[in-house]
Amino acid sequence: MPVETTEVLVIGAGQAGIAASEHLGAHGIPHVVLERSRIAERWRSERWDSLVANGPAWHDRFPGLEFSGDPDAFVPKEQVADYFEAYAKKIDAPVRCGVEVTRVTRLSGRPGFRVETSAGTIEAGNVISATGAFQTPSIPPLVPETTGLTQMHSSQYRNPGQLPEGAVLVVGAGSSGVQIADELLAAGRKVYLSVGPHDRPPRAYRGRDFVWWLGVLNKWDAEANPSSEHTTIAVSGAHGGHTVDFRKLAARGMTLLGRTEAHENGTMRFAPDLAANVAAGDANYISLLDEADAYVAANGLDLPEEPAARDIGADPACMTDPIRTLDLADAGITTILWATGFTSDYGWLQVDALDAAGKPRHQRGVSSAPGVYFLGLPWQTRRGSSFIWGVWHDAKYVADHIAKQRGYLAYAPAAQPAPEMA
Repeated sequence: MPVETTEVLVIGAGQAGIAASEHLGAHGIPHVVLERSRIAERWRSERWDSLVANGPAWHDRFPGLEFSGDPDAFVPKEQVADYFEAYAKKIDAPVRCGVEVTRVTRLSGRPGFRVETSAGTIEAGNVISATGAFQTPSIPPLVPETTGLTQMHSSQYRNPGQLPEGAVLVVGAGSSGVQIADELLAAGRKVYLSVGPHDRPPRAYRGRDFVWWLGVLNKWDAEANPSSEHTTIAVSGAHGGHTVDFRKLAARGMTLLGRTEAHENGTMRFAPDLAANVAAGDANYISLLDEADAYVAANGLDLPEEPAARDIGADPACMTDPIRTLDLADAGITTILWATGFTSDYGWLQVDALDAAGKPRHQRGVSSAPGVYFLGLPWQTRRGSSFIWGVWHDAKYVADHIAKQRGYLAYAPAAQPAPEMA
């Protein structure tokens, strides 16, 4: 039985894989997109029930299709997944769902790759890993499972009713952690939130959402080395979008803690950095307001002033007299929810495209291994790479690179004239 072949195999049919398919199709490059579950599955089954996109609908989308409804709304996760299904249909993306890739190796003695899947083997000239960076939930090995506490990663959390009665310790105050902590607090739970270093942009300022400000201030195109650590950003689209304010959360009854350091005999220990972390987030917030005001003045824009945005409340008691140790039983904590990010798992990619830590070795998604590409990585080319619209532009760069290499490989020199006989 002959082995199926294709010029490009895209692994993953989330936003990165669908974007790759659009650009490959525009170049007329034959390709197949494999998805182990459903299109945009992580939006459906690995996010909490009330999640909405962190950017407004007019911004967080592909250029070729708008979301229906209010362009300033923050779209619920199920509608985001539906959007990608509709987009795949719109561009006639060759997606095969329910097919898992188990191993990718380089062909011997000829170009291309052998891709082993749950549905058989495919040979491909190029491989695009569009699985993103958020693959394996990361839970620090601090609290033994034998403690009897419920421990779960933010990707497993769905709603407050899922958790046992009692207080909740949320570790991590990026977008996921702070939104989940806020939801639990609103549901009447006692919530402790461990806050590490973070950026804290305003949700909106002077009548414009922060995504607009990052655009006009040219911050979306800020570049970082691919090996740079991800910066936690505390921003939320929940409840119509609002600026994250840790002091206001404390005023509502949430107890803020420093960065989680250790656990011993039922007691958690926290770093003495809570005030410093919040202050650094405040500085990030104020700096963006300063740049926005300067931009308005320099360009003569008629945008309403918003002096109240600069009001920073008094530090709550949990900041001025921080808790360094917490007996979990005495605090009534029955659940620890780890909003501590993800690690990469490329064990199936058995080619020379990863560094010693198992992370992609690439420039703008072009791997160090010829013919291998990555998509969906934070800061893949710029700050905007983590957003829906950003991955679309990253995918164009990758597809353009494949098309360029394709042109080189298709080149054949003109026949040379035979030498004249003497």
